Amino acid sequence: YLSLVTCHLSLVTCHFPKSPLTVRYVVMDAVSRRCLVCENGEAVVLYEGILRCTRCGYVFADSALTDQDFYRLYNDGYFCGGAYTDYVKDERVLRKNFRARARVIQALGEPQRHRRLLEIGSAYGFFLKEVENQYASVEGIDITEAGTRFAREELQLSVVQGDFLDHDYGSVKFDVICLWDTIEHLRAPDLYIAKMSALTEPGALLALTTGDIESANARLRGRRWRLIHPPSHLHYFSPQTLRILLDRYGFEIVYNKYCGFYRSVDNMAHNILVARHKRQRIYETLRRSGLSNFDLYLNLYDIMFVIARKRLSNS
Repeated sequence: YLSLVTCHLSLVTCHFPKSPLTVRYVVMDAVSRRCLVCENGEAVVLYEGILRCTRCGYVFADSALTDQDFYRLYNDGYFCGGAYTDYVKDERVLRKNFRARARVIQALGEPQRHRRLLEIGSAYGFFLKEVENQYASVEGIDITEAGTRFAREELQLSVVQGDFLDHDYGSVKFDVICLWDTIEHLRAPDLYIAKMSALTEPGALLALTTGDIESANARLRGRRWRLIHPPSHLHYFSPQTLRILLDRYGFEIVYNKYCGFYRSVDNMAHNILVARHKRQRIYETLRRSGLSNFDLYLNLYDIMFVIARKRLSNS
């Protein structure tokens, strides 16, 4: 059975356990429910609780979450025993992924032009720590209290707890803004991108990763695609819908490739055996065997790594 589990791990990345929040599905109103990508007012049911815009194809969860819901959802349990076995213990492999992403940004950036970086959804600060010596200034923001406290106290980073939309940055402008696996979690991605546009000058870079709902793997898996799990993931973009949204706020995509990532086998085993199948004893046996003490590189060609540049004109 352990050999079967090991084989299974090579095919599956991470299964997100059911959230303690109750998803409140709402009835789609064809005239009042606006598509945030193309502003169309009509959608059809793609899967239960998941809608697709009839005009542009943007896919989204038909749910309504309050600010309190978001703060409860992304509490300490999300990073320890929830979406992650233990986010802090996975620092080494997480930073390995962040290093790869940082290299791509640097290849497209200019050291004298791109000096001030902001990460939205900075979690425990591992990406910021990885790149702090590559920029004149790095800052982060996240709604998780434990993560932002760790980033400030343990990593000595400039990170604040709060909602990006509510935080006042004054007259500060950023040259690089990053959102790693974040945009799909946001209540209003369009408002976030609008504010990012206001906080950047022409030539600034916006880098993000998110799932591709039109990828072969997503189409093959359908409702069982591992990235469809509201209320954590609320938005499901394709290259086309993401391009339309970014273009509206003055960003032109200059890089878009499927990115692989390293995952600790221990984290994958926990998500599959414990979170999904409640097989705690098998998981403990696997850990004691030492078979989970290594990293695995995966690329299922369904995660987009996108970098967009702020245009000279936002006309």
